[in-house]
Amino acid sequence: MTQPAGVDGDRELTVDQLAAVVGVTVRNVRAYAARGLLPPPRLVGRTGFYGREHVARLRLVREMLAEGYSLNMIERTLTAAPEAAGSATLALHRALLAPWLPPEPEETTAAELAARAGVPEDDRLVDGLVALGLVERLDDGRLRVMDPALLTAGLQVVELGVPPAALIEAQLTVAEHVREIAQTYVRMFVETGWQTLREGGATPEQLERAQTTVARLQPAAAQALLAVFRREMAAAVEVAVDEELRKLGEG
Repeated sequence: MTQPAGVDGDRELTVDQLAAVVGVTVRNVRAYAARGLLPPPRLVGRTGFYGREHVARLRLVREMLAEGYSLNMIERTLTAAPEAAGSATLALHRALLAPWLPPEPEETTAAELAARAGVPEDDRLVDGLVALGLVERLDDGRLRVMDPALLTAGLQVVELGVPPAALIEAQLTVAEHVREIAQTYVRMFVETGWQTLREGGATPEQLERAQTTVARLQPAAAQALLAVFRREMAAAVEVAVDEELRKLGEG
């Protein structure tokens, strides 16, 4: 089998040919495959053969690495992508998903976590964070913090004197409401911008427009949500303060 001239040709490639076409080492190809970044090849005996979808994924991995993405972030970006997706589909998938991914996960221990919160070490605290999806338990007993920024915000609330258990319970309720808000924005986009994309046949210009829309949707949606939250928080605080002051007056 000779190496095809076109990267996206229909010919199947051996692992050596795949590495040569994309411009990476065979060792890297095998390492990426071991992490699940590439779908399994078609096996003929002990030889694996790779197609266009493997070339597309490998090129995307190389590009994201060159832009400074970690392998963990790339893995999270590609997890939900169709295995047989071509270059254009993967590029769109990345553009639509990447802006919404949380920061890089961090690893810690239950003791370190308790020390940061200023509370005694307690398995129930970790269990609550696991229930939130904020923390994962690792096989070696350590913890992986899935969203360090959210954890930092929570610890700041704990420093104000709010018990961790109360914060976790409140956050479970908040997460449920935010999930509904996110679904509302996604439905809005699918029923408007995405519908236009489907009807237009997904031309390169429309794909680029969709990517731009999603990139602008994140800050716009966050700003709108924050504005509503501030308004509702002010109203709720006013009612609560008036009620508590009334109780003090009656006492």
